[in-house]
Amino acid sequence: MSAPHDRPTVVELVEAVREYLESDVLDRTEGRVRFHARVAINVLGMVEREIQLGPDMAMRQQHRLNELGYADERELAVAIRRGDLDQRYREVKAAIRESVEDKLRVANPDYLD
Repeated sequence: MSAPHDRPTVVELVEAVREYLESDVLDRTEGRVRFHARVAINVLGMVEREIQLGPDMAMRQQHRLNELGYADERELAVAIRRGDLDQRYREVKAAIRESVEDKLRVANPDYLD
């Protein structure tokens, strides 16, 4: 991601905050504050991955949709509900699987294991 500003980059800033929470805050808190620190750490990890992976994932998703003949996920969902793609089950299943895997790479890559 190119930015009009010098370093630190957006990714580096998010990473610094996440690392601060992991190393300085998490072990010094307990209960509700510890839980919220852990949630914040997870969210910042997602933001980092979205910034880094998101543009390529968006292009791949649009390519998958184009291959199936739909402009967006909403159109695809409507077609699936209507049964328009029943004859292309394997192709649709593969495309949806790839989409879900990409989403998991951002949300929680550990779920891919």
